[in-house]
Amino acid sequence: MDSAEKTPNRSEQKSRKFLKSLIRKQPQELLLVIGTGVSAAVAPGIPALCSWRSCIEAVIEAAEQLEVLHPGDVAEFRRKVTKDRDLLVVAHDLIRKMSPRTGDTKPNFFQDCLMEIFDNLEPHIQNPLVLQSILSLMERGTMVLTTNYDNLLELFGQQQHKPMESLDLKDKAKVLQWARGHMRYGVLHIHGLYTDPCGMVLDPSGYKDVTQDPEVMAVLQNLYRTKSFLFVGCGETLRDQIFQALFLYSVPNKVELEHYMVVLKESEDHFFKQQADMLLHGIKVVSYGDCFADFPGYVQGLAAQVCRQRSPDADRVDSTTLFGNACQDCAKRKLEENGIEGEKKLRPSDDAGGS
Repeated sequence: MDSAEKTPNRSEQKSRKFLKSLIRKQPQELLLVIGTGVSAAVAPGIPALCSWRSCIEAVIEAAEQLEVLHPGDVAEFRRKVTKDRDLLVVAHDLIRKMSPRTGDTKPNFFQDCLMEIFDNLEPHIQNPLVLQSILSLMERGTMVLTTNYDNLLELFGQQQHKPMESLDLKDKAKVLQWARGHMRYGVLHIHGLYTDPCGMVLDPSGYKDVTQDPEVMAVLQNLYRTKSFLFVGCGETLRDQIFQALFLYSVPNKVELEHYMVVLKESEDHFFKQQADMLLHGIKVVSYGDCFADFPGYVQGLAAQVCRQRSPDADRVDSTTLFGNACQDCAKRKLEENGIEGEKKLRPSDDAGGS
């Protein structure tokens, strides 16, 4: 038993390695992009959360049971899920099929199918380690956006008494507030949230109000230029049409950027080819291990390393400009405590910010 603990296998050893350029980032320098891998790790009992393919299959199953999709269409979409490589296109086609012919998102049966799949998620949270790690980063200023329809992160955060808030791209005022760093516990769902049909995505044209709004696009693109995006649990995100429209294809000189993507290394050849390809987009691909079981521990270790980084101005943070007015009292109390402790306990040579 002891020897097994002291000599971790090769996969476990590799899963503990972190890029220095990543772990030396301040939490507020990062923007976390979370995909289906996070949900799959947290609630493995819900197959629809495991991948885009599983989600689409579950939607088709729900549509058949609710009788909101013609049997011929059910058979056709099942064939597409099995054979088509571009699952995002299949998903968009499926949403359109269950929406008004005008192309509007409300009303639609797609939301009913998602509610059938995702309703009452809270009891299904089995492994909250990844969510706790994400919350620890959010507490220190890391922003979060997701391609997921579920709200597992928000549910878990509320259990921890955090003022979590879900938002989508349809709410311009909140998007601007979030993008400017004034919504510490805000989670931006770029595809929308299953509980709100108005914010659900059909395709990039559904967000033409966003992509054609210079103010919104300017703040979003500025995030991609000034933050280091950290992709966690993301498989298809860079091929996602919404993400491409908002960030990937709208920001020039991507090779000068420094973003990160944490992936499963299924094979040597595929992994190193992906590394080379993603560097062209300014994205460093790193492996969390050779099996999905390594994922939660890696995220926990990575978050712990980043959270150890302390901003030189951490104790003098102006909460009205960085985190919003909600933290004003906390910041004031922190300043008062530091002033008292610095006066009574610290020697002149001590570093008041290093405790």
